Amino acid sequence: MFVDFNCSFFNVNMRSYVKEGRVKDHGATTMILETLDPRLLIVQDATPTTLPTSNVMENDTRCGEHILRHGSVEKVLIGGILTMLTFMTICGNLLVVISVCFVKKLRQPSNYLIVSLAVADLSVALAVMPFVSITDLIGGQWIFGQFFCNVFIAMDVMCCTASIMTLCVISIDRYLGITKPLTYPVRQSGRCMAKIVLSVWLLSASITLPPLFGWAQNVNDGKVCLISQDFGYTIYSTAVAFYIPISVMLIMYYRIYRAAQVSAAKHTIAGFPRADEDESVDCVTAAMKLQKEVEECANFSRLLKSDRKNISIFKREQKAATTLGIVVGAFSVCWLPFFILSTARPFICGVQCSCVPFWVERTLLWLGYANSLINPFIYAFFNRDLRTTYRNLLRCKYRNINRKLSAASMHEALKLAERPDLVL
Repeated sequence: MFVDFNCSFFNVNMRSYVKEGRVKDHGATTMILETLDPRLLIVQDATPTTLPTSNVMENDTRCGEHILRHGSVEKVLIGGILTMLTFMTICGNLLVVISVCFVKKLRQPSNYLIVSLAVADLSVALAVMPFVSITDLIGGQWIFGQFFCNVFIAMDVMCCTASIMTLCVISIDRYLGITKPLTYPVRQSGRCMAKIVLSVWLLSASITLPPLFGWAQNVNDGKVCLISQDFGYTIYSTAVAFYIPISVMLIMYYRIYRAAQVSAAKHTIAGFPRADEDESVDCVTAAMKLQKEVEECANFSRLLKSDRKNISIFKREQKAATTLGIVVGAFSVCWLPFFILSTARPFICGVQCSCVPFWVERTLLWLGYANSLINPFIYAFFNRDLRTTYRNLLRCKYRNINRKLSAASMHEALKLAERPDLVL
């Protein structure tokens, strides 16, 4: 009864639509209305009018279907964690910039790269992290407009790429300083370092230009803000921003490690020469043996002086290998998962939108941002001057920082001269 009532009701409505001329513009549908049974007309006419509507709704919501809805407790927890990460990143990198700019001993050309790295990480914390935090708090919906979406993506890509490429250049700088200790300091000047820093930032900016000039358009449908998923642009940007720099860093780390191993084998001293066990009473033999021992002692003394001069070089090699190893390890752990996902996403999801769960994308993205947080602490841990400067700045002891650093360096030199490590 219920089905027959519905059919008769729709038949009456369809006949009234034909009499009123409300289906004149449907083309082939009008011809079907004139020839077929009214019950069949309902199926034939309803199909083309309902399917396109559903398709349009799918297209409109496909990019924003991963938007989450957080509760009050989740918002407080997520907001607290992201705010703490952002604040610590700002403080750590700001300490590096202030230390190098205002402490005379730290204003060296080799530290220009450290300042460039800190500026890149500080830019990530100031210009990128706050907007990502707000977007994450509201579940992933982009609320800042299409124009600012392009600006935001450009800032994000440029600052993160500058940070990564500066780490790569630092590894090359450390390698040249270790393997060419005599010629490299002569070439290392403030102007040369400034040119290198400028080149790093220009190359990083070049990755942001294609989406702004039409090669690959960013994805922004009013609900999401996503970097362009064009296949060619994805391969180009990920290769320049990550895969090439990490390859160079691994090669430099391996060569520094090998140089430290060779230096360790070269500077190992067996000990003082020993006399033969069999003693002879012959005066001539005894005199010749004594002269031989005097010559061996003289050679050992010269070897000892040479090793004392090279102890600092070897220690610097070991320190550089350890520091670069930790830097490369932390960098790989932070950024490798994100770039693997970014490279594979267009080939899996297509170029229109992302099919990866939102929480997975954001977790890997914030893991990459964490690299900007730990960089200042890694370099401060292995740099005594930076540690001393941090300590004084945090204690608000601004006066006589340069004098304290000079006194600490003198004390370290005297300690090394009094107690040289001969067996390494």
